[in-house]
Amino acid sequence: MPPMIYLIPVPLADVAHETCLPEYNRQLLPQLRHFIVENVRSARRFLKAADRSIDIDACTFYELNKHTPAEELARYLEPALRGEDMGIISEAGCPAIADPGADVVALAQRKGLRVVPLVGPSSILMALMGSGFNGQRFAFRGYLPIEEAERSRTLHELEQRLRSTGETQIFIETPYRNVQLVEQLIRHCSGDTLLCIASGLTGEGELLQTRRLSQWRGHIPEIHKVPTIFLLGR
Repeated sequence: MPPMIYLIPVPLADVAHETCLPEYNRQLLPQLRHFIVENVRSARRFLKAADRSIDIDACTFYELNKHTPAEELARYLEPALRGEDMGIISEAGCPAIADPGADVVALAQRKGLRVVPLVGPSSILMALMGSGFNGQRFAFRGYLPIEEAERSRTLHELEQRLRSTGETQIFIETPYRNVQLVEQLIRHCSGDTLLCIASGLTGEGELLQTRRLSQWRGHIPEIHKVPTIFLLGR
């Protein structure tokens, strides 16, 4: 059996693991000793919460984020190339989805390693599920341009694509700019366009609500600094 690269989901909010992760995931974790992680501190906390019997100090962590040099990735996979199973852990949600873990997964595929995605919460898919928008055709756009004029052009392009194809447009923002993004959507897009705001999913104060942009005007929810997914639909 070739070594496995497990993509290990993490809860989106501070909730009990059994509310969002299969028992199989928890049972697998003590078998692994090498982890590629977005943040070492949060990964250690996740593992300890999942199973207190895990000897964290016996584990090796390789930190992977946007600052990690590309040449480091091959070194991170050395345990797998020696025949040992490994895990990849994001800070929240599913690894390799809007996450730097995608780079090491691509390298693992090129090297012929077996990649095994585990079941767990994805804020993008959960937001789409609850939005009421087209789930047959959708696109995740990541972060939109920051500069106002360029962002305005991009929003018009997304809105036009929505109108011409019915394709749901999904994007995110740095949490401290969430409210500003909604204000820009209201300012630059048609009031009849539907916007779904999916904020703090699975957490105690989660919000998942679809309204016309004209209805959001003057009623923007408290989403400042809260991880949020935005969806345009019809």
